[in-house]
Amino acid sequence: MLFWRKVWAILWKDIVSEWRSKDMSTSMLVFALMAVVIFNFAFELRVENVANVAPGVLWVAICFAGVLGLNRSLILEKDRGCLEGLMLCPVDRSAIYLGKMLGNVLFMLAMEVVVLPVFAVFFNLPVFTPDLLLVVLVGTLGFAGVGTLFAAIAVNTRAREVMLPVLLFPVAIPLIIAAVKSTESILTPTGVGEAPWLGLLAAFAAIFLVVATLTFEYVLEE
Repeated sequence: MLFWRKVWAILWKDIVSEWRSKDMSTSMLVFALMAVVIFNFAFELRVENVANVAPGVLWVAICFAGVLGLNRSLILEKDRGCLEGLMLCPVDRSAIYLGKMLGNVLFMLAMEVVVLPVFAVFFNLPVFTPDLLLVVLVGTLGFAGVGTLFAAIAVNTRAREVMLPVLLFPVAIPLIIAAVKSTESILTPTGVGEAPWLGLLAAFAAIFLVVATLTFEYVLEE
């Protein structure tokens, strides 16, 4: 219980800080909405191919907006000197990771709550189904899990804004593909089976979370 109280303390600190500044959530939301709107008008979508293109559009918006949030979550800690303070605290490094990761998941989910209705309106697709919401939740959890780890690596580099996507996307490709295919199988009646891709998505998310939790201690050291 003491471990999870420490995780909650770190998570609550991030929530309060973001509530006061609105820095990370605003940039994520604006980028995701712009991506959905631009893709909607960039493609001349016909009725029969909307569901084939829409999953990719949705996950491009989620992933790239998520990168903005992941970058800011550690950069702000570094610039304010809070990262060194966290490292000096008598807490396990895994508690720091879980607190930061859960904060990133929470901010991404808050962004998705706004983006999904806009996506549903523009693409005229039923996105508020239990299966699709489960895919979005698992995909967000996995992406934030591995993204928080690589954000801790990139924050100590000179080109930290550029380094995170360079490091993150090659590793997260299997997770993103599984998320897109799972979404496509739900939105298209003739799509591939949902269960294999959803199981693969859950497996990648679990592997990334376990590996990131075990290695965050070494990554956080400068």
